[in-house]
Amino acid sequence: MIIALFANSSKEHAKSIATDVCKFLRNQGVTVVAEDATAHLIGAEAFSSIDVSRVDYMISMGGDGTILRAFHAYPELNAPILGINLGSLGFMADIKIEEIYPCLENLLSGKFNIQDRMMIQGNTAKQKTCFAINDITVHRAQNPSLINLEIFVDGVYLNTFSADGIIISTPNGSTAYSLAAGGPILTPELQALVLTPICPHTISNRPIVLMPKKELQVRYICEQEREPIEVAYDGFSHFPMSEGVLYVQQARRTFRLINMENYDYFATLRSKLGWTGKLRAAKGTSSP
Repeated sequence: MIIALFANSSKEHAKSIATDVCKFLRNQGVTVVAEDATAHLIGAEAFSSIDVSRVDYMISMGGDGTILRAFHAYPELNAPILGINLGSLGFMADIKIEEIYPCLENLLSGKFNIQDRMMIQGNTAKQKTCFAINDITVHRAQNPSLINLEIFVDGVYLNTFSADGIIISTPNGSTAYSLAAGGPILTPELQALVLTPICPHTISNRPIVLMPKKELQVRYICEQEREPIEVAYDGFSHFPMSEGVLYVQQARRTFRLINMENYDYFATLRSKLGWTGKLRAAKGTSSP
């Protein structure tokens, strides 16, 4: 078995924890690989020394951002990923530090589930392509005022948004930038596209949820001399767009996330969002 280990070195104690995890896995007969620049620091083999198609699992140690960074740094990897959180609880990286070794034992013994989560793909007429686990955002970038974006759904005109931009997110990304912009929360196993305007000029503009097979077309309307706008994906990479159309649709590939058998998405949601509701059983009844 080969496991690729990605640790966020900016997190406190990340190196020591990664070293211990690497030692534990190697003692179980697992070949552990890590990024070339850090592999020797934690006792792992260099990532470049193996055929990436042979990697069975990926382990991310940091937060949700570490998972996204690992995916975009090595897009050729399609191994399921386990997220260990070294900070506050994450939506994807939900394994706590004190749960690391029981979860690793469960991983090695096959006591887990793999959830295939929807991804999206963006393309321009100039053959620029991007993939996203969370979202593709079209933003005004260096423009000092709102921009106008025409939105079409399968070629049918939806609306022209005068806004800072728009966010097209997956259900997985509905709890990221889209949520901050007022978008709805979708459970991650759903198949859907979420279109959320960013600071729209008209307050009647609201997020809309669309079927996953729809193709969205985003056209930048530039009525005067303006700066290029920016297309960003998952908040890590971006490219400028001065004219033309951005096409966004469901990607053929999926993001494969490992969940332990006791995984509770709603518990993560309550904890991450600071919800304070408590379950109270009515008299004479018991909780479900």
